[in-house]
Amino acid sequence: MMRHRIRHHARRAKYIIYQETLIDFKEHLWTFIGSFLGIAIIGFLNSKYFTAYDNLFMIGSFGASSVLIYGIINSPLAQPRNLIGGHVVCALVGVTIHKLIPGEVWLSSALSVALAIVAMQITKTLHPPGGATALIANIGSAKIQALGYLYVLSPVLSGVLILFLVAMVCNNITPHRSYPKNKGWYKIWQRKYHHH
Repeated sequence: MMRHRIRHHARRAKYIIYQETLIDFKEHLWTFIGSFLGIAIIGFLNSKYFTAYDNLFMIGSFGASSVLIYGIINSPLAQPRNLIGGHVVCALVGVTIHKLIPGEVWLSSALSVALAIVAMQITKTLHPPGGATALIANIGSAKIQALGYLYVLSPVLSGVLILFLVAMVCNNITPHRSYPKNKGWYKIWQRKYHHH
């Protein structure tokens, strides 16, 4: 009886593990290529135009965004509005709070993240890595903090646009991947200009 139950649980566990770790070679290949290219292009531009110590193009939240926009491309949180809007909104909040409360890192960090999440909810741009973008504005290097509102444009907006352009290419190369998920704007554009 006990052996039967153990075998049953083992079979169930094996099935769950199989379901959760589905191996689709093409899917994994394009996830790898997309995330590699996205981060590599940002890093390459960084190494060409800045010294190694001036890591101004590369921020940690880009790694988290890559998981979403190359790995879970159908997630509502991975869509362009969320990716671009979320990072920009959070960068603005992070820099503003850092300027208002420059001395108390614990307080400016906590306020930045909390307000950034609410701001993303209000603007319907929820993108989890945005929380890190707001945080980095407060805990980043002296160079990042010295950027002030320029931080919003670069590294944040410039880096996110590179990640997005790579996602548009890599996530639409194979027929079973499609990004963005809702191509409504594209259909409207097609109807408007290609109705003949």
